[in-house]
This record gives sequence, C-alpha cells and structure tokens, in this order.
Amino acid sequence: MSAYRVYCLDGAGKVWAAEWIEAEDDSAALAAAREINGATRYEIWEGQRLVGRIQVDPQISEED
Repeated sequence: MSAYRVYCLDGAGKVWAAEWIEAEDDSAALAAAREINGATRYEIWEGQRLVGRIQVDPQISEED
C-alpha cells in the first residue's frame, strides 16, 4: 500500500481541502479519489509525483 494525497480544488484551481488515502497502485488511488464528495476537481499525488487530475461533471449524478 502506498500513501496518496488527494487535493480538492475550487473553481480557481486553489486547494481548499486535502485528504490522505492508502491505495495498492495509481489506478486504485484514482478510483478512491472519485469516491470523495465535495469538489468537482481533484489532483492526486504520491509524494512529489502527480498521479492524475480528475474533473467531475456536477450535472451528472450517480442516479442518471
């Protein structure tokens, strides 16, 4: 397991919250970040390495 940091970004791209997660690999970390509610944009980092960015469409709900 590796430690990843998920940064929640506001509309201006500024960090407004952050959360540590543990994941087996990068794809698991990205999947776990998608489960975090509260933001529409996220960055996932492992140390100084950017793993990926996620942009969630707020118009699409899980029920659609």
